[in-house]
Amino acid sequence: MRLALTVALLLLAGACSTYTTPGAGVALGSIAEQDGDISEAYSREPAATFPAHMAIVRVASSGYRSGSTSSVGTGAFSVITTRDIETEESLARLAALPRVAAVAPVSRLLLPGNLGSVRDLRTSAAQLRADVMLIYTVDTRFRTEATDVGPLQTIALGFLPNRKATVHATFAFMIVDVRTGFIYGTGEATATGNQRSNLWGTEAAIEAARLKAEREAFEAGIGEVETLWTSILAQHDH
Repeated sequence: MRLALTVALLLLAGACSTYTTPGAGVALGSIAEQDGDISEAYSREPAATFPAHMAIVRVASSGYRSGSTSSVGTGAFSVITTRDIETEESLARLAALPRVAAVAPVSRLLLPGNLGSVRDLRTSAAQLRADVMLIYTVDTRFRTEATDVGPLQTIALGFLPNRKATVHATFAFMIVDVRTGFIYGTGEATATGNQRSNLWGTEAAIEAARLKAEREAFEAGIGEVETLWTSILAQHDH
């Protein structure tokens, strides 16, 4: 009797375990500088010199948090300074880009408390004497065959149906001139992981699936950055 009760309690505890999905990324267009009219946007010109120093920063929605990190800053968006999906190899790929003198992440110590637009990031990057800035975000969504699960939603893991489950991560980026705010270009890459949702029986399992998808999206995104950088050099490195 006691053994049966213990087993029942363990099963109930497993059924009631939960997982909270990560916060959202941020639409990069929403934080691009909107001051002035259309003619002012057209008047912006690139001012970077090559070889260029590149600052990198990952942005997310205000109050972002996940199982592996949380963001800093308040306002229109926030910044993630913890490297939970970025590998040393990926950062080395950025540093190895032609005509890149050095790559440096933007430290939380350089960030203002309130973040309103890319101008705030440019101010921080200027403290690093950067010429260009790679600004990127990762947006991750979960889905079973019947349900879309949005950001910061709680999933009762023990009650997930035995259906196909998907983690979909999108990496979006833009490269910006630190001095003028000129946007050299944008791009994105996606990664999707599929498995049976009954495998998401623990928080560790679903967290591993999320990180795998986000890392794959980041790696694919670095390839898109390399392609855009080649185009930037062709147009502006004279």
